Amino acid sequence: MKHKVKKTLLITGGTIVLVVVLIILFISPIAKYLIEKYDERILGRQIELDWAYVNPFTGYVYLSTVNVYECDSDTIFLSCNGISANFAMHKLLSKTYEITEVTLHRPKGIVIQERRALNFDDIIYRFTPKDRDTTTKRKEPLHLSILNMNIKNGEFYYYDKITPVYYFIKEVDINCDGYRWDNDTMHFRFNFLPGIGTGKAKGTFALNISDVSYHLITDIKEFNLNIIGQYLKDLTNYGTFRGLLDADVQAKGNFKDKKEITITGKLAVNDLHFGKNPQEDYLAFDRLMLAIQDISPNKHIYTCDSITLDHPVFKYERYDHLDNIQTIFGKSGSNIKSADAEKQSGHFNLVIEIARYIKVLAQNFFDSPYKLGRFELNNGDVGYNDFAISEKFSTRLCPLFIYADSIDKNHKGGKIFLKSEIKPHGNANVMVTVNPTNNNDFDVEAKLVKIPAAMFNPYLITYTSYPLNRGTIEFTSSLKVKDARLNSQNHLLIIDPKVTKREKSSDVHWIPMPLIMALTREYGDVIDYDIPISGNLKNPHFHLHDVLLDLLKNILIKPVTTPYRLEVRSLEGQIEKMMSIKWPMRKAELRPSQIRFIEDMAVFLKVNPQAEIKVSPQMYASKEKEYILFFEAKKKYYLAFHRKQAFTTDDSLEVDRLSVKDANFVHYMNIHIKDSLAFTVQEKCQEFIDTNYVNKKFNELNKRRQDLFMSYFVAEGVQDRLKIGKEHDLIPYNGFSFYRVDYKGQFPPELVNAYNMINDLNDEAPRKKFENKRKKYRKLILDT
Repeated sequence: MKHKVKKTLLITGGTIVLVVVLIILFISPIAKYLIEKYDERILGRQIELDWAYVNPFTGYVYLSTVNVYECDSDTIFLSCNGISANFAMHKLLSKTYEITEVTLHRPKGIVIQERRALNFDDIIYRFTPKDRDTTTKRKEPLHLSILNMNIKNGEFYYYDKITPVYYFIKEVDINCDGYRWDNDTMHFRFNFLPGIGTGKAKGTFALNISDVSYHLITDIKEFNLNIIGQYLKDLTNYGTFRGLLDADVQAKGNFKDKKEITITGKLAVNDLHFGKNPQEDYLAFDRLMLAIQDISPNKHIYTCDSITLDHPVFKYERYDHLDNIQTIFGKSGSNIKSADAEKQSGHFNLVIEIARYIKVLAQNFFDSPYKLGRFELNNGDVGYNDFAISEKFSTRLCPLFIYADSIDKNHKGGKIFLKSEIKPHGNANVMVTVNPTNNNDFDVEAKLVKIPAAMFNPYLITYTSYPLNRGTIEFTSSLKVKDARLNSQNHLLIIDPKVTKREKSSDVHWIPMPLIMALTREYGDVIDYDIPISGNLKNPHFHLHDVLLDLLKNILIKPVTTPYRLEVRSLEGQIEKMMSIKWPMRKAELRPSQIRFIEDMAVFLKVNPQAEIKVSPQMYASKEKEYILFFEAKKKYYLAFHRKQAFTTDDSLEVDRLSVKDANFVHYMNIHIKDSLAFTVQEKCQEFIDTNYVNKKFNELNKRRQDLFMSYFVAEGVQDRLKIGKEHDLIPYNGFSFYRVDYKGQFPPELVNAYNMINDLNDEAPRKKFENKRKKYRKLILDT
């Protein structure tokens, strides 16, 4: 009996084991078969997999090498090395469906956007609940929970067909506590790397499904912003972009209301560069950091601990047609306006969306009690280049520093300080006192000093044909604005301005500057005007009574002081010629008066064997090379236009007078230069004339100058006591290349007498007031 029972149990047990094994063996291929057969009926997509493993007793499922295809396409939408899941089988008895874990192993997916359409819209539509009949009794909700959802080492691509944009992230790990049928909140933890470049991102995200509120915490380090550059291509005609993002930010908000957000933390953009090409930036900075204490637009809260901008670079350039901003974004920003208008047709641009969102966030800013603990702009570089005139004008504020402390809507005395050097020469100091409660209340104290008048020669030559080779500008202003009513005191001082020889060219206008200078310059060789301004911001009134009075005084008084002024000018000219030898641009020529002084120096060395002279060439290389470049390009055009082989002296004069803005010359350059990004005549000439050739001509020019200068000392046999030092490449204060002359051992008596006499004249009333400034600026001129 026992033997029969034992046998029965063994058979029964074996049968059960066999059934289990058979079920496991057959249910897996059956599951694979069913998935691939009913995939389009259930998901609307074709699904393929290598094999499936299903254990109905433990609830474990594993699908190997899963490929989900695009709708009605043989292109893969999502692929995974494997998908695993665990079902809580025992809860099925209580009508509860629970997946305790689901994991996608090494998934790779692609999101494709074409205007408003996404390549997974069909899946969303398929599983979106249809409108229910409200008259029927509501059923109990489905008890479905999906817990512990994971993505491991994923890779996801995004492709916008219209813009176009191609971007991806890699090494994506996402863990979600999961969705419970009786709980509306889901918590996510994520981390990933950009597909191209450096950086990493991680954080947590909580989402309430019922009211779509969220809580985001991010930790982003040196994340590459390549995607921004791709969207910028949709807005620009040319250009390159790069940058890195750091963020340690918390945000709470609601997807239904853009303003319903609270932001705290630190946000920084590093190593940002945007410009014509990777080598030439229009906008750049090392670091922009915002330390946000609390921003909440709906609550009218805008509180920042600090905003810091390190080494910002901004360059504005003016061309014959448009400027660098309009050439890149279209005339009057037409590219941006066009892209913005296309949004109505479903066109998406991330840059515009970010700008719109920032605009929404800042909408309540001026109506709020905003606070900014500190603003710092360090080591800035703001440049302006004007190529629209006959020769390039260039200046920069560098290094530029701006500092503001305690900008508070409830504090009326906020101050902003600006300090900068002005390149090539000069300094600027500005202090602005603002009233945060009223934009029409502010004070400005400004002072510009040590600015050479010769710096503005490109404009003076273009509009008057007369450059300056001496003169120092100072400008001070005190502006007070109360309720848009202004009271401004402005003082312009130009010390010792001097007009030099007229430049003749077909593209310059003529204004009699010597006559104008005679009328505007006072008998102490200064232009000293006070110009008050009153009225309001929209309609200011300039009071020119001081200017008119000085003009009248100059007409009546200056003739009486003519002998005094002529003596001063003669002595200054004598000192200047014995201390420096100026060279005309692109030429190795000396005026008769210069030759006489050089001959006198040679005789001085011959008479005084213990004396030596050291000469330091101060070369304005960039401007000299620009003149050489223009001449050689015009020469090449001239020979081609006139079908000539030989180039005569008369031809040289004709080429000198030819304007670089001449329509035929510009047309000739455009034919031979196909670079669409060459906006200036300088750039076109640089492509037309080899740089090595220009450098060679410049070196030959310097050699001819040195040989000419040396020849007068060789004639007297004193060349061994003339030392010519190394050339210095700089932007001279007087706007011309020159030789600085230093005397060793003994000074020429003529120079000593001239100094003594000019000092005596400076002590007299007409020049006494500015004696100290003259001494300071004379040293500045000789040092440069």
